[in-house]
Amino acid sequence: MLWGVAAALVANLLFSAGFVIEKRALSALPPLSAGHPARLVLHLLRSPLWMAGAASLLLGFAAQLAVYRTLPLVAAQGLFVTGLVMLLLLSTLFLGERSSGRERQGMVAILAALLMIVFSLHDSSETISKLAPVPVLLVICLPSLALGLVLFLSAERRSRRRHRLPTAGVPYGVAVGFLYGVSSLAIKGVAGLLDPGDPGGTALALLGSPYPYLLLFTGSTGLVLSQTALQRCRASLVVPVCTTVNFLFATVSGTIAFAEPLPDEPLRLTLRLGGAALAVCVLVALPRHDPDAAPPHPDTAREPDPEAAPGPGTAPESPPKPLPPAGRPLSATLPPARPEDAPERQ
Repeated sequence: MLWGVAAALVANLLFSAGFVIEKRALSALPPLSAGHPARLVLHLLRSPLWMAGAASLLLGFAAQLAVYRTLPLVAAQGLFVTGLVMLLLLSTLFLGERSSGRERQGMVAILAALLMIVFSLHDSSETISKLAPVPVLLVICLPSLALGLVLFLSAERRSRRRHRLPTAGVPYGVAVGFLYGVSSLAIKGVAGLLDPGDPGGTALALLGSPYPYLLLFTGSTGLVLSQTALQRCRASLVVPVCTTVNFLFATVSGTIAFAEPLPDEPLRLTLRLGGAALAVCVLVALPRHDPDAAPPHPDTAREPDPEAAPGPGTAPESPPKPLPPAGRPLSATLPPARPEDAPERQ
């Protein structure tokens, strides 16, 4: 159990560092759009800094394999959620992202969830399942993938409406979280099929299972969606929401699919479920909009008249402020809306 906890903490560090590096690289790239995946991937592959972040994420996925082989699914996912604290610290230090008081309180709750889950593993001898029945797995995963895509497209449509408060990234994080939740179940399945002493048999077993194909879909689709969301919104909010949804989906669906029993002792059961409840509270408490965003005033929400000349004594509009070195507001990454044709003068 100790090695599993250590591997989970290493995975958290690799994931947090990878997301921060990718976010830093994305701030220097042109606006990305999930509607043009080939162009998006081409921009990413041309960025050495982004490639470094992607390498850190791949190492984090490798560490996850060790975690799933040594810890129950619910405990493993609970430990992964604690990586949000590392992400908050790194995004503040290297991205200059400011977190709200509510977000900082959520990080304290996450630390409490970490302690509860670790204590629930003390002197534990729970059964660790390796495989899930294929029909049950597909019934759970396929609708979840479709739901994630629908949520992302819905968030895209809402974000393009005029005079709308800039979203903090919660809808994007929820959508990507469903995809990564399916990916977590696939990674657990791959970990159960790994046999270091029989590479050939492992390869045949993997090819005959749905796990690598689920990983291929969630990896490619999640790459396009997550990088679009990460460029437009704060990493310190998108990633926590994604991680929390991933945790909730993987623990509930994974417990059903892999039939892993919960602890029998009342104290351990309370600690395990209490940690999950804290994660839900963090997701609900996160703000839906950036704290600095202000709603448009009714008198200033109208489209400007392109033919109207400034009146006497009116100062010309000042040029827009340059973007910060890391991170962009959502409106800066969307294509500008065409102004409506001005009515002809009589």
